[in-house]
Amino acid sequence: MPITHLRATASALLVAACVAHAHAQPSLDRTRLPIAAPAIPPTTVMDVRNASEPPPVFRVNAPKGAPNVLIILIDDMGFGQSAAFGGPLHMPTLGRLADGGLRYNQFHTTALCAPTRAALQTGRNHHTNNMGSITETATSWPGNTGQIPDNVARIATTLRYNGYTTSMFGKNHETATWEVSPSGPTDRWPTRSGYDKFYGFMGGETNQWAPLIYDGMTRVETPKDPNYHFMTDMTNQAITWVRSVKSLTPDKPFYMYFAPGATHAPHHAPKAWIDKYKGKFDKGWDVLREETLARQIKLGVVPAGTKLAPKPAAIKDWATLSPDEKKLFTRQMEVFAGFAEYTDAEIGRLVDAIGGLGELDNTLIFYIVGDNGASAEGGMAGMFNEMTYFNGVPETVADVLKHYDELGGPMAYSHYAAGWAVAGNSPFQWTKQVASSYGGTRNGMVVHWPKGVKAKGEVRSQWHHVIDIVPTILEAAQLPEPKVVDGLTQVPIEGVSMLPTFNDAKAPERHLTQYFEIFGNRAIYSNGWLAGTVHRAAWEAKPRATLDKDVWELYDTRTDFSLANDLAAKDPAKLKEMQALFLSEAAKYHVLPIDDRTLERTNAELVGRLDLMQGRTSLSVYPGMGGLSENVFINTKNKSYSVTAEVTIPSGGGKGVLLAQAGRFGGWSLYLKDGKPAYTYNFLGLQRFTVASKTAIAPGKATIRYEFTYDGGGLGKGGTGVILVNGRKVAEGRIERTQSAVFSADEGADVGEDGETPVIEDYGIAAPYRFTGTIDKVTVDTSQTRARAVAP
Repeated sequence: MPITHLRATASALLVAACVAHAHAQPSLDRTRLPIAAPAIPPTTVMDVRNASEPPPVFRVNAPKGAPNVLIILIDDMGFGQSAAFGGPLHMPTLGRLADGGLRYNQFHTTALCAPTRAALQTGRNHHTNNMGSITETATSWPGNTGQIPDNVARIATTLRYNGYTTSMFGKNHETATWEVSPSGPTDRWPTRSGYDKFYGFMGGETNQWAPLIYDGMTRVETPKDPNYHFMTDMTNQAITWVRSVKSLTPDKPFYMYFAPGATHAPHHAPKAWIDKYKGKFDKGWDVLREETLARQIKLGVVPAGTKLAPKPAAIKDWATLSPDEKKLFTRQMEVFAGFAEYTDAEIGRLVDAIGGLGELDNTLIFYIVGDNGASAEGGMAGMFNEMTYFNGVPETVADVLKHYDELGGPMAYSHYAAGWAVAGNSPFQWTKQVASSYGGTRNGMVVHWPKGVKAKGEVRSQWHHVIDIVPTILEAAQLPEPKVVDGLTQVPIEGVSMLPTFNDAKAPERHLTQYFEIFGNRAIYSNGWLAGTVHRAAWEAKPRATLDKDVWELYDTRTDFSLANDLAAKDPAKLKEMQALFLSEAAKYHVLPIDDRTLERTNAELVGRLDLMQGRTSLSVYPGMGGLSENVFINTKNKSYSVTAEVTIPSGGGKGVLLAQAGRFGGWSLYLKDGKPAYTYNFLGLQRFTVASKTAIAPGKATIRYEFTYDGGGLGKGGTGVILVNGRKVAEGRIERTQSAVFSADEGADVGEDGETPVIEDYGIAAPYRFTGTIDKVTVDTSQTRARAVAP
């Protein structure tokens, strides 16, 4: 036999032996991860040719028959919005998966995005994850630090160590804000937390037309294509990944966490999808609530005889609205609906791709329709720019109507009016953030797994919570709960498996008690009873009462599905018992002390959150630095400051950005246009204030300095801006208004360019508006020192 054939045969035998060894692993201890390779005794044989048999390569395989796992998590969608749960939004992918699987009509989240996501990925309560609120409002208190502990492993880590290949696409929002920088630590970035592949954004939301995206830990510059949309981009990336891994390792199961930014604000969708809903919501939100409940009862996802919970008093009756209000609000809902259907269509492409690989039958899909209830953060009029909400700047109907034709497109960053959120959470009363109500915490979920679920199109009504997903995956994959991961003894999983319900509609209840708490809104569920208090609605600036004076409600959910009948006055003893149980659970899971502050918690210094700029009054940045979120950039809000750029102007004059922070919907930029230095402050996309020189800077080295003197007298006030070139004042002007709290949820500071969206629309140079000269460094100083201007 030729030597090449001998080598090929030997190689094939070795591979076969390795594969056989990998599958025959009965003695593996899967409770301690990573699984240690067996010790191979040393040999005294000198020549490998004389050795009897090579040792097999150690490789951990998933248990035989373990399913692929796909978690799809929609953002900010209410229980009553998708057609699969009786709503008006056509989401055919969700519908066909529900028809081929199970609808869960008593599935619960935490009432807020980052807390839900942490609980989903770990199987532990959100405070156990230190995610009592979003990462941007983390504090120094245990339960709220924004840092998922090392002894709380994500399901991705567990599956990866057990032979799965793992990926995450879309929204992260699980990394502490100060860790999203080149300095790290990067332990809590997705690709250091169990995911082999990550493609998405790090914060709580993104501009779908111009996102700040990472591939792994590398920032990606998205195409300057007017038709680009992140939803399609992330779906393309997910399809490419799943095809690749199944091509190369067909026997290796995959785990994919697919978490679009949709349908969180900003509501961005291609116009064709929005136009499909033209006129569909002209009857208004009151009629929509009634129609939704009727469909829900017909579908069987809500019991017959259920009544609509009372509408919050702050939400106006549709019949009383002005023509302008109706015109604006219907368009806002059309935009949201188009966004939702477009998102589901992209998910359909992913599901079809998995089916095309022959993998759909053994893919366990959890399609979770919302990480909390529909969002009322748009307030009573909705918003042209959602950043106004985070800066406490109200927008009127007249304000938003000016941008009517822009809603849904790249020139808007919009949100809908709160009335649609209430309708979207039908038949319940409240919305996102209100953890005391099922309007904030009840979300529809579909499970589809043809190989593991015999029933098709059935409803499951066992009470479950998002922390139950991880133990369900482990049981389905025949894996034990890990006790030790990376050398650390793990906090025990706090959820229960839902697997018994897959093929038994009458499986006994297993999740018997669950607390809820977000920003002081809190509740306790126990054996069918729910007690809770609305401390502050999403549209309210301040709590309704101090924590000790909150008014509690009591419901028997076994007979009152929609929480329409408050029993607190009739059964005070039961209410007192439930309140005591809440305090017991709150102490157990690090919920206490309760922190009901909201916008104040964005100030790291005020709440003790770690801050890279803590104690610093100046920051020098250099070319190549970009995408620096305001959590890792020096804070210039509500104070005087200076920006000094040391540059070399090229022959012919300079153009482009020296330093910009954020973009179209709020931020500032120091730049040269036609060789002339200028500074623009963009106030929430509503007003722009520009200070500009009339004289171009000559070629050669130059120091360009912008000084801002704050008026004082409170937050978000104006001031005077001055530009100096080589110490000589060349321009002065007023900045009448400034943002007090937040510039952007995703856009950062860029040196020498203005990425994602621009602060101004016309820099006189093509995007990303890179400076044509050379930048040595740019220094931002908040110490209020001022250079002496040379007299002109």
